[in-house]
Amino acid sequence: MALDEDGVITPRLRLRDVLLRGLLFGLVGSLLLFAGQLLIGDHGDRLDFLAVLGGLSLVFGGGFLLAGLFFWALSRKDIRRFRDWRTLTGQHSALFITGPAFVRVGVLALVVGLAGFGLYHLVDDASYGSWLYGH
Repeated sequence: MALDEDGVITPRLRLRDVLLRGLLFGLVGSLLLFAGQLLIGDHGDRLDFLAVLGGLSLVFGGGFLLAGLFFWALSRKDIRRFRDWRTLTGQHSALFITGPAFVRVGVLALVVGLAGFGLYHLVDDASYGSWLYGH
C-alpha cells in the first residue's frame, strides 16, 4: 500500500470490500453465537436468547448500515481507513472513517441477527432430548 500526498493509505476503501469484510466478520460472529447458545441449557431460555439477540441485532444492524451508507455518501471522495486517523484535519473529518466502520458493523450485525433467527427455528424444531433442544 502506498501513501498519497496527505499521508492517506491508497487505494481508498471500496464499498464492496467493506461489505465483504462485514459479511466475513458476521459469519465468524454467527459461529460464536452457535457455540454460545449451546451453553444455555433450558430450552425456553435458549429460544428467548436467540429471539432477543436476533431481533436486536437486526434493528441495530439496519440502523448502523443506513447511517454508515449516509456517512459514506457524504464523504465518498475521501473514504479512509482506521489507520488513517492521524491524517484527519477538520472537525467533521471523522465522517471519513465513521462511514466505513458503520457499514462494516451494520453488515456484521445483520448477519448475526439472521443467524440468530435461523438458529431459533432450528432449536424450536429440534426433537425433545436432542443436544440442540437443550434440557
